[in-house]
Amino acid sequence: MDSPVISAPELNVPAADSAASRHLNDVAKPGQPTAAPVARGSGSVEHRVARLTGVQVLACGAYAPPQIVTNEDLAPHGYDANWIVQRTGILERRRAGDEVAASDLAYEATVRCLAKAAVPSSEIDLIVLATMTPDSPIPSTACQLQRRLGCRAAAMDVGSACAGFIYALVTGMQFIKTGTARRVLVVGTDVMTRTINPADKKTFPLFGDGAGAVLLGPGSDEQGFVAYSLGADGRGTELLSIPGGGSREPLTPVSLAAGRQFIQMDGRAVFKWAVNLLVDSIRAVIQAGSLTTSDLSLVILHQANRRILDAAADALGIAREKLVINLDRYGNTSAGSIPLALDEVLAAGRLKRGDHVILSGFGAGLSWGTGVFRW
Repeated sequence: MDSPVISAPELNVPAADSAASRHLNDVAKPGQPTAAPVARGSGSVEHRVARLTGVQVLACGAYAPPQIVTNEDLAPHGYDANWIVQRTGILERRRAGDEVAASDLAYEATVRCLAKAAVPSSEIDLIVLATMTPDSPIPSTACQLQRRLGCRAAAMDVGSACAGFIYALVTGMQFIKTGTARRVLVVGTDVMTRTINPADKKTFPLFGDGAGAVLLGPGSDEQGFVAYSLGADGRGTELLSIPGGGSREPLTPVSLAAGRQFIQMDGRAVFKWAVNLLVDSIRAVIQAGSLTTSDLSLVILHQANRRILDAAADALGIAREKLVINLDRYGNTSAGSIPLALDEVLAAGRLKRGDHVILSGFGAGLSWGTGVFRW
């Protein structure tokens, strides 16, 4: 069945002096270079929306390394703790030890997930792992995880940065839906502290390390994504990237000295894009699912920046108590952020059968995935 293309409706934007209104109205001006993505305003983007049900989450597990780095810990290095809180909402983040890789975090999250599901690793048919910090270029980090689990599952990585978990989740759900797998492990894991330049005060405080995993299985026709959308805008590749280290720009002593191996981000442009993208895509999937914001039990968004999440929630009229926040304790963990938050929600008993939860990841690419999941 073809996926419908749905235009997000015009938004009831808050008063002009609100933060959300300022972000949403600050769009790209005519005459900008075509290589730059347009910051989308209300109702200006079309999303190809589809339905993917008959799949359920059997269990979830998460892991973050024990070392906590607070804002105060960064102060001796020239970072203003109050500025970090005011601009991002982050109080602390986790840092993996030098010997710890993405597959190690993934393994710990998976062990917890399988224990909750009471399912042995031998029953896993497929592993889909999202990461932007693989253990090595080859083999895949999914294969490294498979080796440690001792199972014979097929295994593959998905590289969509902070949208990676949603991309991996939809991919895994497709295998369940078609009947080609009965148990699919979906993992989001990143060691983001390896990607940031200590001299870049705008990005260094933002990121932390962590992983989360979910085990998927067949569900009822009412369970799964009642509406979801995946998308990308490659015109924004230079807004958020690690330019060095690939086949386009192999690392050299000169590029290493220039910091080309670290994340480079146009924070202001990404901020505007993210707020508008969240508003548009959430509106689109809610409409496609014949729902309203009042039908939502919880909203779990990629934990990038507290101000992004608050601005989007305010513009959509979503009550703050429905907005799940844990970036204050973990920072931005990229592909790990959504399953980390989901694990906390489930542990607290905040989701029950039949509830509707928004899941949305967004980031480098520029890429995104947003859906309404019926639990």
